[in-house]
Amino acid sequence: MSAAGIPVSDDDERVRGPLRPSALLDVLGVASVVLDTEGRVVLWSPQAEELFGYTAREALGEYAARLMVHEQHVDLAVKLFTDVMDTGRGWAGGFPVRHKDGTTRLVEFRNMRLLDDRGGVYALGLAADQSTVHRLERDVALSVQMVSQSPIGLAVLDRDLRYVSVNPALERINGISAAEHVGRTIREALPFLDVEAIESAARQVLDTGVPLVEQPTIGRTPADPNEDHAWSASYYRLEDSLQTVLGVAVSVVDVTERHRSAIEAETARRRLTVIADASARIGTTLELDRTACELADVAVPELADIASVDLLEAVVEGRRSDLGPTEHTLIRTLAVRTDSAATETPGEAAPHGQVARYGSDRLVTQCIRTGSPVMVSQVKDDDLLRIAQDPQAAVLLGRAGVHSYLAVPLVARGEVLGALDLKRTRNPRPFSNDDLVLARELAARAAVQIDNARWYQNARNTAVALQRSLLPSHPRMTTGLEVASRYQPAGAAGEVGGDWFDVLPLDGDKTALVVGDVMGSGINAAATMGRLRTATSTLASLDLDPARLLEHLDKATGGLDESIATCVYAVYDPHRHQCRIANAGHLPPARIRPGHPPELLDLPTGAPLGVGGVAFSTTTVDLEPGDQLVFYTDGLVETRQHDLDDRLNTLLGLLDDPTRPLEDVCDLLLSTLHHPDNHDDVALLIARARPQA
Repeated sequence: MSAAGIPVSDDDERVRGPLRPSALLDVLGVASVVLDTEGRVVLWSPQAEELFGYTAREALGEYAARLMVHEQHVDLAVKLFTDVMDTGRGWAGGFPVRHKDGTTRLVEFRNMRLLDDRGGVYALGLAADQSTVHRLERDVALSVQMVSQSPIGLAVLDRDLRYVSVNPALERINGISAAEHVGRTIREALPFLDVEAIESAARQVLDTGVPLVEQPTIGRTPADPNEDHAWSASYYRLEDSLQTVLGVAVSVVDVTERHRSAIEAETARRRLTVIADASARIGTTLELDRTACELADVAVPELADIASVDLLEAVVEGRRSDLGPTEHTLIRTLAVRTDSAATETPGEAAPHGQVARYGSDRLVTQCIRTGSPVMVSQVKDDDLLRIAQDPQAAVLLGRAGVHSYLAVPLVARGEVLGALDLKRTRNPRPFSNDDLVLARELAARAAVQIDNARWYQNARNTAVALQRSLLPSHPRMTTGLEVASRYQPAGAAGEVGGDWFDVLPLDGDKTALVVGDVMGSGINAAATMGRLRTATSTLASLDLDPARLLEHLDKATGGLDESIATCVYAVYDPHRHQCRIANAGHLPPARIRPGHPPELLDLPTGAPLGVGGVAFSTTTVDLEPGDQLVFYTDGLVETRQHDLDDRLNTLLGLLDDPTRPLEDVCDLLLSTLHHPDNHDDVALLIARARPQA
């Protein structure tokens, strides 16, 4: 107590008001009995009434030995009482006491001599039921052993969340001794942890009394300052039997291995998800650029903040390329993707389709030449010079914040096609071996699709080149006619078709207009088309009637491996402003006349070339200056999803402006009517009659 009578704590800090009593004495039920020098009871506490069964009225003034001690123990009790009174030395121990109900109980005593201010001598006895004392001793001993030997970290925090005690397991977990814990807050003892979350949880339990169980915490302690650990912490409020809040008990279990296993499992799940996503998204078409873009889209942001797909220029051109140890590398960047939340794409990345030269010391060159991945977990300034194309690009990489780099080769059928180039800027984690495994799996799957796409593209380019070589190169103007044409290849490399058109000047200022379609696809169809075109050109020079010319073509077609073709042959005479037309099973041309709605010419359909034995007829139609004829093959209007009549009506609806430039009309028809996935090629020829000079 202080001089003013206010309770103070051990560190001499004032306490606000009296403190509530400990409940331990209530649990023990300590009784107080005071005897005079003759052994008579002069004071008797309520706890004594409970312990011995006698009320104060029954006990006061009675000899304690006769009241409470069995006859056979009276002499011993008197001797112990006399020794305490004579010597002043206290006595402690268990002694059998007779209860009022006649039973005998062992009672734990603490006896001592008292003196009052007048020199009076008394004996004070503090007593508690020995079974209760022993039970508490066992409980305390058990608790101490459990706490000290428990592999679980245990701590008690007071109401100010300062450590009161910790067990050895928590000392090992935190890496500091119990003495370094006691009296300190969590923030003072373990500043590397998420103190805000821990203290918030402890205060919540302190306020509500509702336990919080298995709360996750991740961080570092002095026990292992270089590695993150994971713990599961549970919080319980401590109260005594009077429901006085004492503080918070905390149990801590190190679950680092379980946490790491969970991370590994999640990583494996994520890897499978990405691979499954890649299988569905990469290779949806046989377009090389689109396939490369699909690979880059899968890699960002799952694997990297910046991804580029780089192919060797020789590979893109359809050649094999074996790099020597000192050769530069010509690389074409087919796709670049950047995480929308990350920085802009560094300027070192080559623009789409542009060829860049990389020196033999560059990491991407090393990756492609060896066919092995290159990973730089922590990129330094010297590394940037080997990643970038040149020193200026290295500066841009540094500004973009590139801190980790990974390049994996794109290998298909034993050939290195290029590399998948990955960089991290916003993602703080460096590339790991798990990332490398995932990147290699993506690259392996995508490389096959890229290889298929590049061979398809090479085959398609070859086929289209063949097809175009068989088509005419005609002037935009002939005598009395302005003409425009288009050829649109089929949607697949193996489906190069037999569609053709021709514009043939004839004697007398006349012009022959031809559009045909060999049924089928492939090289055979293209070859047949070439023969028919040659035959048509030869027959046209004879100035035959269109129907007569088709009869000759029909015979020629019958000898070409049972080929069948459709054809429209027209001869325009600018002096008569007439056009004579014959049709061999082809879709009718459209005529456009100023002041009239567009129309499909009503021509006898005729039989396709190659059928044989069918007569053809010639129809004469007027074609005044300004009038137009539109010839086309079925690939322009026929689809599997639409009715042909509806498509032809759509065609006529697009021919509503007779003054529109012919080149614009060609583009309009192709962009509106031709589907990108159409597996048929298209030939389109438009002729407009011109006034005579």
